[in-house]
Amino acid sequence: MKNKVNKYVIFMVATFFVGSLFPFAYSGVNSGLEEMKIMVDVVDKIKVNYVEEKENKELLENALTGMVRGLDEFSDFVTKKDMKPMQEETRGEFGGVGMRLDASKKDRLIVTTPMPNTPAYKAGIEPNDEILKIDNKLVKDMTSEEAVAALRGVVGTDVKVLIERIGKGNKKEQKTFTLKRTKIIPQVVYSRMLEDNIGYVYVQDFSGHTTQDFQNALQDLTKKGMQALILDLRFNPGGLLDSAVDMVKMFVGENKLIVYTKGRNPDFFKEYKSVEKAKYADLPIILLVNEMSASGSEIVAGALQDHKRAFLIGARTFGKGSVQQIMNLEGGAGLRLTVARYYTPLGRMIHKNFKAKNPDETGGILPDMVIPVDLATARKATLYTTNYVYSPSKKTSLPDESLKAKDIAL
Repeated sequence: MKNKVNKYVIFMVATFFVGSLFPFAYSGVNSGLEEMKIMVDVVDKIKVNYVEEKENKELLENALTGMVRGLDEFSDFVTKKDMKPMQEETRGEFGGVGMRLDASKKDRLIVTTPMPNTPAYKAGIEPNDEILKIDNKLVKDMTSEEAVAALRGVVGTDVKVLIERIGKGNKKEQKTFTLKRTKIIPQVVYSRMLEDNIGYVYVQDFSGHTTQDFQNALQDLTKKGMQALILDLRFNPGGLLDSAVDMVKMFVGENKLIVYTKGRNPDFFKEYKSVEKAKYADLPIILLVNEMSASGSEIVAGALQDHKRAFLIGARTFGKGSVQQIMNLEGGAGLRLTVARYYTPLGRMIHKNFKAKNPDETGGILPDMVIPVDLATARKATLYTTNYVYSPSKKTSLPDESLKAKDIAL
């Protein structure tokens, strides 16, 4: 029996693919079925000959994953297991214990800093603590993704963490903490005053809390006498479209176009405009971008540049100007599908042609002043801005000076 193909999985896969070809099948049903023979043949050979027995569900999910990922760089089939973490990340909040972690060293998980007023901070976890075990499971036996997932969980539940730190006399000591997970809202907006009454705001991404945090930062800087603004969107990968649009509305008002989307389906043509007079319509702005500024960052950069509301400095942005829609599927899985592309107010398509001979010369937003900075140096400078070391034993929080680098663009 095991040597024969389970006809159910072939039927499911073939039905799915033939169904997707239905518009074409009307003019030639047999043609569509003929094209599906290779899929059935592959499934047949896997079920009979592959070195390990495979579940039908796994084969179907692999088939769906391959089909969707073949469309472009950003479309994806999302399994039921991965749907919830993706939704939590987009909202910008999750159940966790409040630690920023460094997983760059193989088999090691280091605490960069506990976030203030979180369970990790209140329990006394310190920067540079190494996490050895999570709920009695060795970190060295986990991937970094598995370790982070183990720390997260349902709000109100406990997680046990064994750490190792350098104590008195440079001796290593271990300590176990039992932490109760709570809702964690990561800090994504950082601000400070520079010389000459210039305000500086770094925005890490466009999550569900970015708009309010950005408004608060501008209000605080205004009270301190801000007369001009440096808005830093370097290494900002984007996030929620509405959050990026709301940022532009603070600087561009009176019914001006901010961005529009256009796809093959007319339903995905949509214009996003400002409505009221912008609160900071007259504030001079310098906008910093680089090769890792993407999506929402490019929407902001394109709109402010087209409306001549900001002078852009840095490098051509990433060129991720496509719209993905999350579609729920039966059984709890999801489909992240590219349905449209972004265009600036003057009609420039943001999306890069990743298959072009010289993709770096297409798409993205080209700054008014190009200042090439290698990404390693730029990342170090950005970390100096964002990586505040929070320690329960200190009353103040200061940037880690070891991360400081000369920030040419700034």
